[in-house]
Amino acid sequence: MSAEPGLEVLPSLTLAPSDLIVTYARSGGPGGQNVNKVETKAVLRINLRTSPSFKESQRQRLLDKLGNRLTNEGELVLHASRHRTKERNRADAMERLVAILRGALTVPKKRRKTKPTRGSKERRLTSKKQRGDTKKMRRKP
Repeated sequence: MSAEPGLEVLPSLTLAPSDLIVTYARSGGPGGQNVNKVETKAVLRINLRTSPSFKESQRQRLLDKLGNRLTNEGELVLHASRHRTKERNRADAMERLVAILRGALTVPKKRRKTKPTRGSKERRLTSKKQRGDTKKMRRKP
């Protein structure tokens, strides 16, 4: 039995295969009568609270960002049933997990305060003056 490689989320973060729990269920997706017989829907679970793959800062950020998507136990659950095969649904769930985790772990840039330039202030004031003059010309003498 070959060792399954981990799932790379970021260059500095790889999830161990033991962190991911994949189960299969009957799918309501495409497949006709096949749906009633074969378990092709992939259900992917990862416990963000207890997973040793995350640093504490990453764990806190994930819990803050994904809090509304987690179960009471801190598990993130993804269902994938777009495709007709187990393998494609499993791969789809893994891709979605990576996208969700990357999105939650990216730290937004801090906004630097800026002031309007002198030219932009002047342009704004001249356009206001022109608009006022246009309205003034509409008045009765």
